[in-house]
Amino acid sequence: MTFLISPVLFPRMRKLDKSSQALHAIFKATHRIQWLVAPSLLDVGFALRTSLAAVISLYIAMWTELDSPQWAPLTVWVVATTSRGETISKARWRLVGTILGCLAGVTLIAVFPQYPGLFFIFLAIWIGFCYGSATLFRGYRRYGFLVMGFTSAIVATGAIANPNTVFDVAIARGTYILLGNLCEALIAFLFLYALQRQARKRLITKLTSLINDTFIATRNRANIVSRTNNIIPDIVNVNDKIGFDILEMGTYAQHADAHARAALARLLSALVRFRVSESSAAIERDISVARNHIQSLILPYSADNFTFNVKYHADWVEAFQNGLRAFVAIIGAWLIWEVTAWSSGAAFISFVALVYGLLSTRDVPFLATSGFFQGAVLCALTAAIYVFFIIPSVTTPEYFSFLLFIPMLIGGLAARRKSLVNHAFSFNMFLPVLLGPSNFNRYDEISFFNNTTAFLGAILYSWLIFGVIWPFHADARLQRSLKSAKYHLKNLGRNRSDQSVHYWIISNSDSIVRVIRSSSNIPDEITSSYIEEYLDIITFGMWVIELNRLSRSTSIPSEIRIRLRVFLRAWSTRGDANHSVALLTLASLEKRKNVAPIISETLKKISSA
Repeated sequence: MTFLISPVLFPRMRKLDKSSQALHAIFKATHRIQWLVAPSLLDVGFALRTSLAAVISLYIAMWTELDSPQWAPLTVWVVATTSRGETISKARWRLVGTILGCLAGVTLIAVFPQYPGLFFIFLAIWIGFCYGSATLFRGYRRYGFLVMGFTSAIVATGAIANPNTVFDVAIARGTYILLGNLCEALIAFLFLYALQRQARKRLITKLTSLINDTFIATRNRANIVSRTNNIIPDIVNVNDKIGFDILEMGTYAQHADAHARAALARLLSALVRFRVSESSAAIERDISVARNHIQSLILPYSADNFTFNVKYHADWVEAFQNGLRAFVAIIGAWLIWEVTAWSSGAAFISFVALVYGLLSTRDVPFLATSGFFQGAVLCALTAAIYVFFIIPSVTTPEYFSFLLFIPMLIGGLAARRKSLVNHAFSFNMFLPVLLGPSNFNRYDEISFFNNTTAFLGAILYSWLIFGVIWPFHADARLQRSLKSAKYHLKNLGRNRSDQSVHYWIISNSDSIVRVIRSSSNIPDEITSSYIEEYLDIITFGMWVIELNRLSRSTSIPSEIRIRLRVFLRAWSTRGDANHSVALLTLASLEKRKNVAPIISETLKKISSA
């Protein structure tokens, strides 16, 4: 019977299987473009307000008959972020960087008007200094240095053909930046309601969620390493963005920054103590103190004078390499212009400075360049459609701004998707630049081709710098980070060191997150070993800081303090390699009856680790 049915049944089963595969393929395709066909309200809000601000800034620039109105919407997309506090901080540092960059560009043209060789050498030195210095800073202070570098290049190369116009070019660029910032700020303000209260509520919600996650993670000793490694990046990411929430809170701040960072430091301390199996009392004490700090955010009081400042470790080697790489990139771009006599050589150099600056401080610049280039190609194709088919029929700035709103809205939605953020970044920023809108003449096809070639060539050139000529090595950064951490670990043994446990933990946890972010092309087992070694360094630091504090405590007998100082002096020379001294110190102290248990326990942990 089965034999008779099977010829009829099997074809139907094959048809069903093919249908299910087709449905599965459709589902996967729909999921990939969900950001476009079914975006969230937050995504729509961001894309709508930013696109609106961009086209308004473009319209105002064209209405006032500025000569290069495309720089205004570019500024809008550069400063636009999902958080209002981030945008405020970014716009502020962009404005400062623009002013200083314009001054630098004017100065370079004024000093070397007839010496192009010296001009480009000193321009490369200046840009190298700016980009190298940016590596040493965090947040949008870093962005301010980047803006200083590429703004000076844009101003100087824009006036190199006619040095007498350099002041006009600088004033024009500054005007565009200011216009873009004002338009973005105004539209964002209209879209946001009760900004200060929402920022305070959002910060408290994030901190409370992290406390709950930490509390749950420290209840169960199974998979300790994996669970702590999952929570630590979340804590550091929140710590990075606290400053933006504080900007939004305004008058509600009142030491909120210090309390929030102190709460996060306590949570990190609890996780590290949990990892090395310290007492539950110490872990619960850290979590309890973190809750108290959040309570101070919920119910602030006027007499509050709590402070908590953190200084992060700076990678001077990476800063020097980044600055030198930028110097080489600018010199190379200038030589290409000299050899080829390219009519768009000046634009090529300014694009190289801009693209290199935007990508140089990414965790893995080479990987970011790939997505950036793909978005640039799509940007060039979209701009070509507008230049060849749409702009010739456009007669008014209003109509042009409306037509430009559509691709910008799509780009804004893509910017909210993590996998497309680099693509959207280049698309949104440079679409107005490649279109070259103007009140005085139409952007002809030859000019479009030259400008687009310079733009795409600059990205490919930056890709070669980052990936072939002078590649970024993530493992070298990890080794430098570990070496720096070990150096600071040894310094904790010095008598003058007054660093607190929580300051030590939060400043080094940031380096752990950098390890995770920059190790995408490193085998997982190597990355895990780096993280484990870093956590060991943090743990040793906790113990040494505690002994250093006890060695200066007047409640401890003087002979015990002397022995602790001997151990700490040995630690400051050899670091965690000096376990034998810890054993000897422990043996000598165990003969005494008045030794505090915390001293014996800490020395045992150091000697047995």
